[in-house]
Amino acid sequence: LAKIYHEMNVRSGVTPSHAQEVVRNNPTVLGAMMVKQGQADALICGTHGQYEKDLIDLTQIIGKAEGVADVSALSLVVVPSGSYFLCDTHVSPDPTAAEIAGMVRMAAEEVKRFGLEPKVALLSHSNFGTRNSPSAVKMREAVALLHASDPDLEVEGEMHADAAINESIRARVFPNSKLKGSANLLVAPSLDAANIAFNLLKTIGDGLSVGPMLMGMAKPVHIVTQSVTTRGVVNMTAYAVVDAQDH
Repeated sequence: LAKIYHEMNVRSGVTPSHAQEVVRNNPTVLGAMMVKQGQADALICGTHGQYEKDLIDLTQIIGKAEGVADVSALSLVVVPSGSYFLCDTHVSPDPTAAEIAGMVRMAAEEVKRFGLEPKVALLSHSNFGTRNSPSAVKMREAVALLHASDPDLEVEGEMHADAAINESIRARVFPNSKLKGSANLLVAPSLDAANIAFNLLKTIGDGLSVGPMLMGMAKPVHIVTQSVTTRGVVNMTAYAVVDAQDH
């Protein structure tokens, strides 16, 4: 594995001895190389270290799936009122409208994998055109892209979070919405917003969390966070098994 890692990075200043040291001491690199070479079916990492560093290693070794422009992270919280998926909670600080549209398409497929029909709300401080700030316009443009490319997808926005969950609130301000009922896939305009919402929801709502699930990689590799519980690792392991079966 060290030899293969060296060959992958020979033009990046990585010597054979350094490659051996990295593979020996970096479990993320070792695990990723095992998945790449078919010695393991999936990888879960991230219980120690920084998410961004693990993501760099995985992107370098595993790479993105064919046709995927940007990877993103999807997180699930199950609370008494239902199951809610949020993205992008861990990867893109300020995604563009096109990047948001791309992550929604991937996230919608993941929601289907859980046996649910995706109902997508693009969230904002603007509610169907009440504001024209850059982030609001970005979400509005992403909705337009999705309506054009995926006309059968139940997606609407830009909207307030309460309008996304409560159909009666949404109907008062936008009665012709493509979204019916309560949204189960909530898309925030930035990493900050998505991550904050996810952590608040899982803590205050005493929810069961699954994720973050890394979308768009060529193989089933996922990065949890240092705050993950034992139950959280078990949940992600179960998801990774299903992910590996689908690859």
